[in-house]
Amino acid sequence: MATIGGIKQVEGSANSLEVESLAKFAVEDHNKKQNAMLEFSKVVNTKEQVVAGTMYYITLEATDGGKKKVYEAKVWVKPWMNFKQVQEFKLLGDQGSTS
Repeated sequence: MATIGGIKQVEGSANSLEVESLAKFAVEDHNKKQNAMLEFSKVVNTKEQVVAGTMYYITLEATDGGKKKVYEAKVWVKPWMNFKQVQEFKLLGDQGSTS
């Protein structure tokens, strides 16, 4: 049984259109804030936490200057308020570490 407020693995998240949309949103947000040119490739893993809404922890692959790299995006969503915000976007490493 899931713990309220606990972080849980989201099964089948790599194929979820909602999660993919959030991952693309996080990459676009990062590009705007950092004047970067990352290109979204795919979602690798997703965890979520129920807060006032849902906090998604999305591990994603993106291309930076021709090199595939793995990032984690933390996206807070409150659908009833049409609210979506990237809380954190960080580099985890080069693509070789995840498949």
